[in-house]
Order: sequence, then C-alpha cells, then structure tokens
Amino acid sequence: MENASTVQEVRETVHRHLRVWYTEKTMSGTRTIALSAFTSLLVSSLVLGIETVTLRAPQPSDSPTMPSAPIDALEEEVRAESPVIEVVSAAEPAVVSVIISKNLPVIERFYDRIPLGDSPFNFEIPRLRQMGTELQEVGGGTAFFVSEDGLLMTNRHVVSDEDALYSVLLNDGRTLTAKVLARDALTDIALLKVKGTDFPALRLSSSNEPVLGQTVIAIGNALAEFRNTVSVGVISGLQRTITAGNPAEGTTERLTQILQTDAAINQGNSGGPLLDLQGSVIGMNTAVASGAQNIGFAIPVSDLRRVLHSYQSFGRIVRPYLGVRYVMLTPALAEEEKLSVTQGALITKGEEPGEIAIVPDSPAAKADLREGDVIVKAGETALTEQADFSGIIQRMLPGDTLTLTILRDGREREVTVTLEEWTNEGVGSGE
Repeated sequence: MENASTVQEVRETVHRHLRVWYTEKTMSGTRTIALSAFTSLLVSSLVLGIETVTLRAPQPSDSPTMPSAPIDALEEEVRAESPVIEVVSAAEPAVVSVIISKNLPVIERFYDRIPLGDSPFNFEIPRLRQMGTELQEVGGGTAFFVSEDGLLMTNRHVVSDEDALYSVLLNDGRTLTAKVLARDALTDIALLKVKGTDFPALRLSSSNEPVLGQTVIAIGNALAEFRNTVSVGVISGLQRTITAGNPAEGTTERLTQILQTDAAINQGNSGGPLLDLQGSVIGMNTAVASGAQNIGFAIPVSDLRRVLHSYQSFGRIVRPYLGVRYVMLTPALAEEEKLSVTQGALITKGEEPGEIAIVPDSPAAKADLREGDVIVKAGETALTEQADFSGIIQRMLPGDTLTLTILRDGREREVTVTLEEWTNEGVGSGE
C-alpha cells in the first residue's frame, strides 16, 4: 500500500510539472509532444528508484541557446563592408561583357564509298568537307562605359581581331552591337561605341598617385563566362614593367608603369575596371602573372585619361614621339662609357644598319639633342629602371613640351622639346 500511494503521488507530481513544461515550451514556440506516452515512460522509470529521485520543473535557462555575436561587432562588420558593397552596386550597371564572334567554317564528316571490284561491297573512307560558314562565339572580355552616349573602354588585345564582330552584353540583359573606334597597341587600350543614350558611366579618377596597400575592387567577365565577377584586394606593387600577351601566337607587348594588384583577375577580366573605394576607376585590368597566385596587373588611370582625351580632341588615338634611340644606363655600361652618372637614358645608335641615334627633322633633332647625350631627368622625374623614359613620353600628347636635363661633355644642361605626332611606323613612339 505504501508503494502504491507513493507511486500515485509521483504520478500526480509528474503530471503537474509536465503541465508547467508544456505551457512554457508552447509559449516559446517549441513544437509539442504527446504527453500520455511520455508520462507513462517517465513514471515507470521513477518507480525503479523512487527513493533517490528528485523532480523539478525545467527552468527557462535549461533550454539550450545558440551564442549570438555582440550587436556592436555585427554593426562594425557591416559598416566595414558597406563601402565595397556600395561601390559594386553603383558600378556594376556600367560594366559589360564583350562578346567576340566570327564567321567560321561549318565542317561536315562524310564517307567516300569506293567499290571493291565487281563485288556488291563498298570501301568507305571518312572525309571532311565545308558546308558554308556560321557565326560563332570565339571569345570574350570586359568593357566599361566612360560616357553616357555609349563610349566604352577595354583592352586592345580583347578586340585585336579586325575580322571579328563585337557585341556587348549589358547588365540589364540587352545585347548591343559594338564598333571598335580605336586601338592603341602601346598601351593596350581600345575604345568601343554602341548606339544609344543615358548609359551608366564610370568616372576616371583625377589622381595619378595610387598608394601601395590601397584597397581596390575588380569587376569583370571572368573566364568569359561568369559576368560581373567581383574580387577585392589591394595595390600590391607600383610602376611595374611587364611583357604581356601570348608568345605562342606571337602577340606580345611591353607595358610600363603598370599597377600590380592581388585582387583576383582571370581570363575574361581583361578590360574591366579597377576601382577605389570612392567608385572611381584607377586602372584597367589587363594581365595576370602565369604560374603565380593573385598577381594581376592593371593599366593606370593616367593612360586611360590620355587615350580618352586624345580621342575626344583628335577623333583618334594619337601618340607623341621625340625621335631618339636610347638605352637605359646600368653601372656596367656607365663604367664602359666612362660616364659620371649611372642612371639615365644614353642616346646611341643601334648595332643594326640604319639604327640611327637621332631621327632627322624630329623633335629631338630640332632641340639639338646629340648622340652620346645622357638624359638624366624628364621634367621633374629622374630616369631610372622604374621611371622608364619611353613610358613618360607615351603619357603625353603631340604638342606638349618637356624640359629634359641632359649630361653632355660632363656638364648638365636643360633642353626644351616639343613633341610631335608619331606617323612613321619605323619610328618607335616615345623614342
């Protein structure tokens, strides 16, 4: 009797506490369970050790809770990311995918049947034949609007094929035919044009001085497949000189004063903008180091501005030239020539016949520059391996004047030259 009474008391206690637990869990939105089965199981367990069991109703603190991040930390994280998010949101509509198409032969496989003597059997030889041509997509890249009337910038190597047809895929899904207005092989910049108005355009930064470690954002058509891919990094190097292109195809070019970035750049990103945290274009993505990780290169905004200004002023991309042939000094060459300086551009003729030091009737000849002169400064810039003379000239326009500090017969003097437009393919721009 004592045990039966005790069991009944326990049963009533369990029911009472379960009603409390059920009410608390229901109010907190927790899914309910079947009480009768759970109660029977619990009571059966308690009878086995009734004298040692103590029951209590679960408290709210007994329910497990997930740790939450402090609100201040979350707000700080969102605040830190918001400049990048805002820049991408504003810039994305102005970035387009370039589609390269060509009329390519359509090849059909067929079998040429040759009778085997008088037998009813034929000998079949597989052959190929052309069945007309078909417009096919053969590549892609990136471009971005620089004016509301449809002017776009991209890399020259993206639109280098003069036999190809080009179109651009806008962020709103429209595909527009694009016309190549100009190509500049020396800076790997090209201009495109599409018909229309009120296009979203990016602004070119007015600053020429990117900072090492500065945060940058790259947007592009990665692998010519993943449109408007965004990557974030920093400026990881300044004033790089690279040889870019595809040596297997014989298409290489030497680019100077290039920005280096660790923002991920892939094939198809070429021609896309490199942006600062104000949303201004500070460069154009152009190349990636083969075999490296996160070493990409971008053409600086000073080159982009010069090309744009050239087109808007002359209706084409014009290049200045000085009309000299030179080699950059090294300590060994300076010692060999018995010079008092070890840096600068030594004006000298080449080893091949016809490679003269000064082009007749050129700006250099008119300024009385001579073979053997060493140009040590161009304007306020001392000439070094990092500050290449050709790169300085390339960033100017025909008609610009430049003061050169030269070393002649052991004495320094200043010479003022007025650059002219390069029209002779035999004269290198900036030389």
